[in-house]
Amino acid sequence: MHTIVLNDRFLSRRRSTGARALLLLLCMPALAWAGIDAEIARVERGLGAPVVLAGAAAPSRTLADEMARLHVPGVSIALIRGGKIAWTRGYGLAYPGGPAITPDTLFQAASISKPVTAMAALRMAQEGRLALDAGIEPLLTGWKLPAADGAALVTPRRLLSHTAGMGVSGFPGYAANAPVPTLVQVLDGAAPANTQPVRVETAPGSAWRYSGGGYSVVQQALIDHTGQAFDVLLDETVLGPIGMRDSRFAQPLPAGLLPRAALPHDEEGKPISGGPYTYPERAAARACCRRGWRAR
Repeated sequence: MHTIVLNDRFLSRRRSTGARALLLLLCMPALAWAGIDAEIARVERGLGAPVVLAGAAAPSRTLADEMARLHVPGVSIALIRGGKIAWTRGYGLAYPGGPAITPDTLFQAASISKPVTAMAALRMAQEGRLALDAGIEPLLTGWKLPAADGAALVTPRRLLSHTAGMGVSGFPGYAANAPVPTLVQVLDGAAPANTQPVRVETAPGSAWRYSGGGYSVVQQALIDHTGQAFDVLLDETVLGPIGMRDSRFAQPLPAGLLPRAALPHDEEGKPISGGPYTYPERAAARACCRRGWRAR
């Protein structure tokens, strides 16, 4: 499920950023011009398999069939050509019995928040406000990474590239009306956090190891270093400058925007009781497939 809500018309009159219940973004090479309608039909009717054996016929499935097979109520697609959004379309419903998906429907964006967070850090580095290869510890004032072998070698670059040796792969989130921990409680694995403490578990720089926990350390470092709330910081450094005025890192989603939002479902397509989960780990926002949108 998400942290950053994606939906924007920042590239043309109707070029909204496409996201979806499984957060589907289709990036396709330039096609021989045959009209937008023909191009859309090609996407709707020609989904290919991820693997095709040499010499075997390439199977083709329709979008509608795949939505039914995966029990996905609604999908929003953006086709990207030449680095620009060529068209967007919505399919299905925001939730069973709900409104139709449109290019303006809001979706929780799961781990897409990681590269957006990285973009914020890179901009700060470009401006001389952050050193990518210096230790992360001096940036942390509201929380400290416990002393451990190699902790001094944890840098922003390694955290952003999943090579800092940090633990905690992902986060399951917190159900509606459940206690939500602070980010510091998440980092320490303290109640009501539902994950283990974020710690250095392998030698920094020795291997690639996916870590949402590492991105939570980055989140805390950026908050401490700038003195700004994380959603405000990301709006000022990334979303605002590139014109994504309809996207945000707010958690939970403001009540006034819920009527525009696609709501989470389980693997059978049934609505999650209470609606969207909350993720204080906004930089990581790793979804749990059992509790949020499917990630297939």
